[in-house]
Amino acid sequence: MHIKETIMSTSKSSTVPPPVRTAIITGASRGIGRAIALRLAADGFKIAVNYSGNAARAQEVVSAIEAVGGEAVAVRADVSQAADVQRLFATTQGAFGAIGVVVHSAGVMTLAPISPESVETFDRVVETNLRGAFLVLGQAAQKLQAGGRILALSTSVIARAFPEYGPYIAAKAGVEGLVHVLANELRGRDITVNAIAPGPVATELFLKGKTDEQIAQLSKASPLERLGQPEDIARVVSFLVGADGGWVNSQIVRVNGGFA
Repeated sequence: MHIKETIMSTSKSSTVPPPVRTAIITGASRGIGRAIALRLAADGFKIAVNYSGNAARAQEVVSAIEAVGGEAVAVRADVSQAADVQRLFATTQGAFGAIGVVVHSAGVMTLAPISPESVETFDRVVETNLRGAFLVLGQAAQKLQAGGRILALSTSVIARAFPEYGPYIAAKAGVEGLVHVLANELRGRDITVNAIAPGPVATELFLKGKTDEQIAQLSKASPLERLGQPEDIARVVSFLVGADGGWVNSQIVRVNGGFA
């Protein structure tokens, strides 16, 4: 009996507190971000559906959440702009109070070779994918309290180094670096910081500009021989921000079916 009580006491004292049930999902109007927003709403979170341009699609996500009894609000913000990111957090706090989870999913993918002619593409991709992550993660670090969870989206393509993915991989490698550093900067605050690195996922962002042959080839790249689905990624997000994910910190979780 004494041993059992000791084990139970130790377990309780080492448990990271659960996050407040409000989540900001950037890039939530489509693709992986949309799936994450719907999944966390089903888990009981109030959701701030961030979008950059398509208000109608963001409102569709809000309506889908509300249709099943959840609470959500659409918030327009360009994640590469500091004032927009500040407003995103302020609007969410105004609607729902304290924020417990931030999932940074917003991103762009434009392929270009590493050459002087591609520098404008490089700048655009880095501005959204890396500067955006810096701003969103930095704001999350200021706003979240004990038990908070911060997640960023990276990519498993980093390990494959496909031609013309230079700007995208450079930005996402930078995101992974930010995750490790921020986890250390938040030492002692009981806030976890992780990244999820999907493999090829059947989203508009991934499929755009690819031939049927390229898509078929990438579908066979993992041992499971299929493209991932947005829901595959959302399920792992659900775990990491849920009660059982509190001891996972400063990790890059490669959710890719064995792709890399």
